[in-house]
Amino acid sequence: MRAAYFTEYQGPIEVQKLDDPTPTNGGVVIRVGATGLCRSDWHGWMGHDSDVQLPHVPGHEFAGTVVAVGKDIKRWQEGDRVTVPFVSGCGHCPECNSGNHQVCDHQFQPGFTHWGSFAEFVAIDYADTNLVRLPDEMDFATAASLGCRFATSFRGVIDQGKVSAGQIVAVHGAGGVGLSAIMIAAAAGAYVVAVDIDDAKLEFAKELGANAVLNAAAIDDIPTAIKDITRGGAHVSVDALGSAVTCFNSVASLRKRGKHIQIGLMTGDHAHAKVPMDRVVAHELEILGSHGMQAFRYDAMVDMIMTGKLAPQKLIGDRVTLAEGATALMNMDHFAGTGVTVIDRF
Repeated sequence: MRAAYFTEYQGPIEVQKLDDPTPTNGGVVIRVGATGLCRSDWHGWMGHDSDVQLPHVPGHEFAGTVVAVGKDIKRWQEGDRVTVPFVSGCGHCPECNSGNHQVCDHQFQPGFTHWGSFAEFVAIDYADTNLVRLPDEMDFATAASLGCRFATSFRGVIDQGKVSAGQIVAVHGAGGVGLSAIMIAAAAGAYVVAVDIDDAKLEFAKELGANAVLNAAAIDDIPTAIKDITRGGAHVSVDALGSAVTCFNSVASLRKRGKHIQIGLMTGDHAHAKVPMDRVVAHELEILGSHGMQAFRYDAMVDMIMTGKLAPQKLIGDRVTLAEGATALMNMDHFAGTGVTVIDRF
């Protein structure tokens, strides 16, 4: 198979011919129809993720067609159109038994713990527990865009934040995760405030449902600005970027008994960010993480997509080749462009 492959952290990512994968007894092999570029892949290439072992094939947001199944597979067969959460649960640990596959003790993560989807084929373990059947009407590029940022945002906003109509939601960062969160919160009936440092991304955020936008490059005190706009602060605030500044601002922009949702990855010097804990105690704030979403919860998200309440296809920006995607991944720290870049030609 052709795959984007690197042998050293921060080294060149090159398209090479590698051996085709074979399924484990409980796994499948999927022909990749499309795969998204995500900042999490960039973190893996940089060496920020200890699960990434060299040499490596990145990629964790994808959709495609089952082409081979292991001998123990019961629910899937060749030809099925599928996607998969980027965190795949083993199905039998205490967390999976409680329904929390997204924090499985033995999780399988394509593109991190195992080779990923920047390739013609990808092998997925624990397939009976984790594969998600796609509607025939959903194209692979749209389905691929769900795998990480959109599904994680859905869980963050709907399951963790429990956002409802009439609430105020602040979203810090208007990249793929933030734009997804903005669309989902707006679909839930919330008043949404979007924060970023790029006017183009903020304009796009308005197209996706943001009611107000703030450019953090031009505003010194984002929490106060949010409280002024919303007359008291957000009920739910999402750090969709993952930095010490956006994390602090998200918590500080909440009204009393509000919820902070951390979706953006906190790595390096940001891993132990300062939090206004005095405010957390005095205002009874909640701090929650969102790490992927269980396969069985995809039905609720897909239903909203198929009925037109959510339109993740609007988030798709550039469609590129595998070689172009490898180059784009190495340049993700520049935050260029808006929307989700998808590889759909291998």
